[in-house]
Amino acid sequence: MVNQFPQVLTIAGSDSDGSAGLQADMNTFQRCGVYGMSVLTAAVAGNSYGIFASHPMPLDFINQQFKVLTDDFVIKACKTGMLTDTATIKTVADNYRQYDLGPLVLDPVIITKHGDMLLEEDAFETLKSELIPQATVLTPNYYEAVKLTGTEIDSPADALQAAHILQKMGAKNVMVKGRHTSTTQAEVTDTVLLEDGTSFTLSAPYINTTHINGTGDLLSACIAAEIAKGTSIEAAIRQAKKFVTAAIADELFVGHKYGPVNHLTDYNFD
Repeated sequence: MVNQFPQVLTIAGSDSDGSAGLQADMNTFQRCGVYGMSVLTAAVAGNSYGIFASHPMPLDFINQQFKVLTDDFVIKACKTGMLTDTATIKTVADNYRQYDLGPLVLDPVIITKHGDMLLEEDAFETLKSELIPQATVLTPNYYEAVKLTGTEIDSPADALQAAHILQKMGAKNVMVKGRHTSTTQAEVTDTVLLEDGTSFTLSAPYINTTHINGTGDLLSACIAAEIAKGTSIEAAIRQAKKFVTAAIADELFVGHKYGPVNHLTDYNFD
């Protein structure tokens, strides 16, 4: 039976230390029980201390990756990660329109969890116009949601308002990830708005650790994997929240400074 096993695609950069990017996505896919493949958009030289060099992939190479994968595999869902610049974003958007890649989980890698901008302004605008309207699930962090909507978010009610704005931009389902305000806060609360208009919040204990690299990658990759397995959007989001919480809580001591979350944590997907 050819292509019966659930297959999922990540469209992302390579993070050389394995803590984030397509390496984190592939680790997540394996833990979720799906077959993962990748379209490489950039290569980053980094470790737990930081990023020291990066190199975008040529656009014709990105196009060729999409072609050869869709010529052979049946991709049930895909997710995005680092898309680097305007030209790359347009190329990815064009390929997503051209090929059947299943539902798109858009992790808008715009601003870090610490508030540092990762995209130039023109690339940011291109992401808004080209990819957000194609997103089945959009998963911005606090800073990205503020930047995308131009609103302040100080409460779950504010986050829900922001989610409605993002839904009006074209995203079908939106998960606004909660802000990490201090090391003394008790919980982190995410706000979810589904396509049918229903909404809910997901809270988990705040865990004071420096081993949080790749949390956004794990979350969005898990959502995509669960969708590919036939799970509903709501159930996929709830499952991903539980998995990422477990992966942060079960610290994996790799690297000297900002380490990865633990994809190997003993979490039961059943």
